[in-house]
Amino acid sequence: MPQVKRPGTVLDNAPLISEMDFTGLNLRVSTERYHASEYHVRERDALWMRAWQVVGRADDIAQPGEWLEYRLFDQSFIVVRGRDGVVRGFVNACRHRGNKLCRGRGQVARFTCLYHNWTYGLDGRLLAVAKPDFAGPVEDFVGEKEALGLLGVPVECFAGFIFLNPDPAAEPLSAYLGEAVDLLAPYRCEEMTPVGIDVKEALACNWKVVMDAFQEGYHIQGVHLELVSAMDESKERYCFFGDHSVATAPFGAANLEEYGPEEQAEAIRGLPMVFPGVAEVLPRFEALFERHRDTDGAIVFPPGTNGRTLLQQATRDTLEARGLDVGGLTDNQLSDNQFYLLFPNFFMTIRAGEATVIIAVPHPDGDPNRCVWHVMGLMWLPPEQRAQARIAPVEMAEGEHYPYFLALEQDWEMMQRQQEGLRNRALGEMTLARQEVRLAAFHAALDAWLVAGARA
Repeated sequence: MPQVKRPGTVLDNAPLISEMDFTGLNLRVSTERYHASEYHVRERDALWMRAWQVVGRADDIAQPGEWLEYRLFDQSFIVVRGRDGVVRGFVNACRHRGNKLCRGRGQVARFTCLYHNWTYGLDGRLLAVAKPDFAGPVEDFVGEKEALGLLGVPVECFAGFIFLNPDPAAEPLSAYLGEAVDLLAPYRCEEMTPVGIDVKEALACNWKVVMDAFQEGYHIQGVHLELVSAMDESKERYCFFGDHSVATAPFGAANLEEYGPEEQAEAIRGLPMVFPGVAEVLPRFEALFERHRDTDGAIVFPPGTNGRTLLQQATRDTLEARGLDVGGLTDNQLSDNQFYLLFPNFFMTIRAGEATVIIAVPHPDGDPNRCVWHVMGLMWLPPEQRAQARIAPVEMAEGEHYPYFLALEQDWEMMQRQQEGLRNRALGEMTLARQEVRLAAFHAALDAWLVAGARA
């Protein structure tokens, strides 16, 4: 039988924090990058206008003619699915006098400028203009039609997400993502469906505060107390590839020396409070757990069995019962969450069968103290269940707040509180702990982008 390729073994063997070399890492980070307008402008030009970034899910525009608008600072782009099924991106401006073509999202047979009725195909080609005899000699204008289509921007799809890069000369997405392409493939993210939550909301904090918060588990002891018994942070492993990174921490009471069977089970039962997808696995977990109860009513695990291995088996059994193939995932990926940061602004917590995505972009009003985050819960379901389970996207009006599940509510409050402190001009820098090594790497990558942008 051929050996199954499991890219996740790279993470299973990644270094622990106690094994890492911190030589050359800067654990001091300037605070001006969170609130200074000048820094914000530098980021816009050197980073945001050059980096690949997620604008939504590919099935947000599943049908030909479906489109959505992506706003980045004062820039606007259209992402649309063509009649040929290809997803394309364009600058959201008519080539005639620059009028904005679209706002929000919708479905059209063609794009028509509301100002002078210039019309474009879903592939961006200029189809027609009103009163062409007024536009100049017909023969001259016909010759220019090919050159007067909508201005294209690079767009590619990966793992079910649509990525856009405002830079027409951008490198291919696969080259930009590097090892993440193979590492994420066995999760079948492209087959996952938004369930439970798909929300955009303005936050009173810089976009980097959001990215920082989700790259470290150091705050669990202060903010997410319900996770302490289910997670052993000393066993976190870290893997860096280019500007991106991934960390993994054992879930299911991996610090077994501190917890007996009943305590392990109780910790796993509490996971749905912060990882809702675990609820789908619990019935099978309970059945496996009860098999180890002796005649006196006590749970006795044989050697090699514990709550964590039962969670792994329950996950495998549950997903395979749905007809889903988990053969490419390691045992650890069946129980543990892995925390991906795809630079600059895409964070995903993922385990077999489910993922929570956090995307943060600068607020369109240009205020560095504000951002918009996009929170999405994804679940891997059989094809026949996806349409019914899919949740409609929600975009909160300014000043309104969406009631998230417990962990996100806790983070929502803490991030905005942090921004209030970071705005104090006397606080010139932050001091990172070693457990925040991913933040140090993230900010080093950001600095490199800004330096490269200044030289360009």
